[in-house]
Amino acid sequence: MSSRAADALISTAARHSGRWLWLLTATALAGSVAELFLPMALGRTLDTLTGATPDGHGWLPATVLLVVFLVACDALGVLSSGASGAHAALWLRRRVVGHILAVGAAMTRRFTTGDLVTRAGVNVEEAARAPESVVTAASLVIPSAGSVVALALIDPWLAVTLVAGLLAIVGVVRAFMRKTTAAAGGYQQAQGEIAARLVGALAGASTITAAGTQEQEVRRVLLPLPRLRSHGLALWRLHARAGVQAAVVIPLLETAVLAVGGLRLASGALTVGELLAGARYAVLGAGLGSAIGYAGRLARARSAAHRLERLLAERPLSYGSRPPAGGRGRLEFRRVTVRANGTPLLSDIDLVVPGGCCVAVVGRSGSGKSSLAAVAGRLVDPDWGSVLLDGVPLPEIGRDQLRRAVGYAFERPVLLGATVGDAVAFGQRWPDAARVQEAAQDACADVFIRRLPRGYATPTAAAPMSGGQAQRVGLARAFAQAERLLILDDAMSSLDTLTERQVSRALTGRLADRTRLVVAHRVATAARADQVVWLENGRVRAHGTHESLWADPDYRAVFQGAT
Repeated sequence: MSSRAADALISTAARHSGRWLWLLTATALAGSVAELFLPMALGRTLDTLTGATPDGHGWLPATVLLVVFLVACDALGVLSSGASGAHAALWLRRRVVGHILAVGAAMTRRFTTGDLVTRAGVNVEEAARAPESVVTAASLVIPSAGSVVALALIDPWLAVTLVAGLLAIVGVVRAFMRKTTAAAGGYQQAQGEIAARLVGALAGASTITAAGTQEQEVRRVLLPLPRLRSHGLALWRLHARAGVQAAVVIPLLETAVLAVGGLRLASGALTVGELLAGARYAVLGAGLGSAIGYAGRLARARSAAHRLERLLAERPLSYGSRPPAGGRGRLEFRRVTVRANGTPLLSDIDLVVPGGCCVAVVGRSGSGKSSLAAVAGRLVDPDWGSVLLDGVPLPEIGRDQLRRAVGYAFERPVLLGATVGDAVAFGQRWPDAARVQEAAQDACADVFIRRLPRGYATPTAAAPMSGGQAQRVGLARAFAQAERLLILDDAMSSLDTLTERQVSRALTGRLADRTRLVVAHRVATAARADQVVWLENGRVRAHGTHESLWADPDYRAVFQGAT
């Protein structure tokens, strides 16, 4: 991703900072202009007090007003700086999080969960500081450029001396900016890797505790720490080196301007007040050196924006406007191929699932079962080929129509919604209480939900569930959602045998009016299906009834250890 894309993202975020960025710009510019007039006012006031300009009594109150004005600009600048950054971060976070969810499962295949959280959290905050850093750093140019002009009006030799020093400071800032951007990128990448490892460790906390492998996991999670330290030290050295260079150049610059001014004063070319003004303009012009701090922040912001742009470059699913054609959920796979990082997950799948049919998808781990389930309802698009629902390619169907037509249940469902009832109805635009209850009954979830303290109104967070109970709520959500196609991706693995048989009875009974695609590991589940699709290495090895396939010992071996 080019730096232009990152800069464009920062520019767009700046436009969404609202009136606060304009206020920050106005106060920064007004303060910079006022700073330019302050040395002159101080010099005129001194000349008036020493008698060099007896008629300049109005300069003292003007100087006081300038000081008050500068204090007010600083106060407004601090307020508007924080507010503009907050607005930019709000817009960026909404865009990034919205895009992540729009891309969906394809995003989590490319980036780990921890890395996504880091980018949507820390990196958004860093990128949002860029507009304020740009405005503040740019406002430093005005006093520096104005100081050169003012010194040229006082004495050209003073201006020449200041320009020579400013060129050295600009060189320091440019080198610092370039090197800091590279170091900050490495630092942020290492941060994301540690976050990704930590999220994985937290997900398996029970397993880690049971195995007594805490120390090993700490070492694994913190494995990128030396690289993080290396980039952090590089950033510190860059800041220190630039700070030392600025600390040397700036005093030398001020001393040189004072030395030249002293010689000009001795020759009678300057007054004491003009020398004071010249000294103040030298200090003001040398203030460009403080741009190093803002340059560092801007470098980190650009690096963070670069990481965000890599997320935003992932294409979200686009939807058409066609409704599904009339039918019972006939599903067609035409030469479907799915790859992940160059590795084929599915290869040239040609398959037709008749409408209203129950099809079990079986195969060993890694055979492509979940990938087939993902493309069947368009959680992801295939790299090649197409999937059709009742004769209409899935990308041509409107989003709302497709999501009403297809219901998904997963092995580890995430229950979203304020209450358990909301979790079952999640995804429905106009939830129907009777439909929710009926779906829960089909999933054998109604009985235990009613035993909760407030039944279906029990807050989800206050309803601790076993793995099997959570799966039943996930199944109920899919049953309530699906109108034509129901996809169960290993969604009954945690159910006991009796419950699994009862849910299967609903699948072949009341839910038989829709197409059912069931990723199965149990022999009983495959036996109850109308058809079985046997996957091996991402390809369809065989397709037929369970009874006809059972004669193959390789097929029987698929279920070894399953019940």
